[in-house]
Amino acid sequence: MGPGPRQAALNHRSAVVFIHPAELPGPTVPGVAPFAADFLLDTTRSAYLLVRNGIRNRYPNIRFLLSHAGGFVPYASHRMAMAIMADTGRSFADVLDDFSSFYFDTALSSSAAALPSLLAFARPGHITFGSDWPFAPVAVGKLFAAGLETYPALDTSTRGAIERTNALALFPRLGTPPHPIPQSPAQRIRHSLSRGAMRIVARMTSTS
Repeated sequence: MGPGPRQAALNHRSAVVFIHPAELPGPTVPGVAPFAADFLLDTTRSAYLLVRNGIRNRYPNIRFLLSHAGGFVPYASHRMAMAIMADTGRSFADVLDDFSSFYFDTALSSSAAALPSLLAFARPGHITFGSDWPFAPVAVGKLFAAGLETYPALDTSTRGAIERTNALALFPRLGTPPHPIPQSPAQRIRHSLSRGAMRIVARMTSTS
């Protein structure tokens, strides 16, 4: 995962790139459901390589959104930063800053055990609501959503930002109603004729 024209194009567009794990290319470990552990490591590995290979630093306009609270990123960020510092010679603070620049969703991660680490690590405005639908069953998504709603350390403002405002900052067009599509002259004529025909039918129906 290195620099290239794709990353340059995404950076030029200030794109939001959502990183979500999928089925692993290798065999699964018996007794370990991939979504329970391996998916989280897959996301963490992706984030690690984006920082290690300089993608996060070279293309600062790309907003990378990590699913499932970033896997293990918030919890293991300092350990990973130490490894990258030793590997690349970059400063610890610089590497850690790259990790904290990610965005994180709360899909299957808004528990009383996971939220403290995420809230302590992520930058303000960098946490968005996530349900993991359609991958996770609706009941599971609702269970974790309830965890976010009832987490006592969140005030109303912060909770509202996570549930809506932070996402609107990433996707501002979703917060405004769509602009009406202008009709061509032919479309306006057809629309006028259709309304006229409907009025005639209505009058005939009322007098019959």
